[in-house]
Amino acid sequence: MKKQIALVLIGLALSTSAVWAADIEKGKEIAFDRKKGNCLACHQIEGGELAGTVGPPLVAMKQRFEDRQTLWAQIYDSTAANPNSMMPPFGRHGILSDAELEAVVDYIHSL
Repeated sequence: MKKQIALVLIGLALSTSAVWAADIEKGKEIAFDRKKGNCLACHQIEGGELAGTVGPPLVAMKQRFEDRQTLWAQIYDSTAANPNSMMPPFGRHGILSDAELEAVVDYIHSL
């Protein structure tokens, strides 16, 4: 019985990590898409071409934003914390849907 429970838990963990990996990949697509996230217009991201230099490089994001909700708020509306921010308020202006915003946050937080 314990072995069966362990196998079920392992299966759940593997399926969850597969979904999470798909969400991260979707977030990367949106972040690199010039018509949606367009993060590379301002930020350097590993694997991105023609990276901008206006914003900081997006590296060590889990260390910079330990709380995922803080990163979500930054992407949703950076002007809430800094009225002079040049970063577009992706959520507040409807540039990204809620699902797209969640995927981008998953991706950026994974960097």
